[in-house]
Formats: sequence, C-alpha cells, structure tokens
Amino acid sequence: MGYWDEPEGAGCVQKTWITTKLGTAVGLVASAYHTVAFQPDSALTALQRATNTTVTMATMGAVFGMVTCLSAQAREAPDDPLNYFIGGCTSGIFLGARTHSAMTGTTACLGLGTLAFLTKVGKMEGWKVAGPPKL
Repeated sequence: MGYWDEPEGAGCVQKTWITTKLGTAVGLVASAYHTVAFQPDSALTALQRATNTTVTMATMGAVFGMVTCLSAQAREAPDDPLNYFIGGCTSGIFLGARTHSAMTGTTACLGLGTLAFLTKVGKMEGWKVAGPPKL
C-alpha cells in the first residue's frame, strides 16, 4: 500500500506508519551526513547523535501522518490541502518544542506546512517536477 492509495481521512494507522518509515529513513540519512561532516569524539557519541536525529525525524513523520488524517476527518473536508498545512505545521511545532526554540518552531511550522500544502495541491492538479527527457 502506498500513501496515496487510500482516500484522505481513511486508513490513518497505515498512513501514519508510512510517514513514520519515511521520517526514519530521512533521519538515518541526515544523521549519516552529520556524522561524516562533524566527526564525534567517540562511537558512543556518534550513536547518540544518530539515534537522536532519527527518532526526532521518525516522530515528525508520525505527527504529520496522524494529524493530517485526523484533520481530514474532523473538518469533514478530506481533499482540502489545508489538512496538509495543519499536519506540516504541527510537525514543525514539534521540532520547535524538541529544540526548545520558539523561532525554530515558528519557522518550521510555516516551512513544513507550506511544503505539505503545495505537495497536496501539486498532487491534485497533476504537477510534474521532472518529466521524461526530451530527445
């Protein structure tokens, strides 16, 4: 099952699981790059950093998936892109709370909410980021 296979507002647990897995993958890749760029003093420090980053990103994915789905149900507007903005914004607020920074939370709320909103609009309208090559 893919994220877009079920209608919006349905299959919240499955959609949350998919976004959690995606967040985990992003967290693992980001922590690998961070470990290479800023080499820690010990293997234990590297493991702690990787775990911290991965768990944070996995949680952000879970928050996005659950809030987006519950927002679609509560608002009774399943295909409204505003549900995605709400989910992205809530993930940004979580990041701000995690970093103990209101500025990080505000910026992440607006950035992630806008990105999610535009992703949903693009999906609805059939936007293409890249097409087949022109020969």
